[in-house]
Amino acid sequence: MRNQISLGRCTKAPTLHINPAGDWSIGGFEADAGLTGRKLAIDNYGPAVAVGGGAFSGKDPSKVDRSAAYMARRIAIDYLRRFDAEEVVVTLAYAIGYDQPVQAVAVVDGRDINIEGYDLSPRGIIDYLDLERPVYQSTARDGHFGIAGRSWDI
Repeated sequence: MRNQISLGRCTKAPTLHINPAGDWSIGGFEADAGLTGRKLAIDNYGPAVAVGGGAFSGKDPSKVDRSAAYMARRIAIDYLRRFDAEEVVVTLAYAIGYDQPVQAVAVVDGRDINIEGYDLSPRGIIDYLDLERPVYQSTARDGHFGIAGRSWDI
């Protein structure tokens, strides 16, 4: 398989992740309830910013679709302040079967910066942002971002 992958502009060989969570022969409701939620652009920043494949509403904080998006917002705000930046775009990419993201990078005013100093596991994010508090009715009603006082939007 490695012989078939073109490295292009990559500076190091890629890491291959092949079924890291194990057997995927279980399907239907035993594997996934199929919850999709509402359109992502509504809950995010509109069509100008790339978003992941999962919705927020209806999901508990153990789902990185929701919690990692909140954490990306928090990191972006932290980096805006730390670097006195004009623009920060944070990318957190997760793969099933891995506790930490397979990619964690921030683009700060056009410069790539590896994200360090945060526990980006689902449990780490839940604890850091205190996501077991009952805040989800207000996020569904008022939106997920831009509300002062939320742990990811300080």
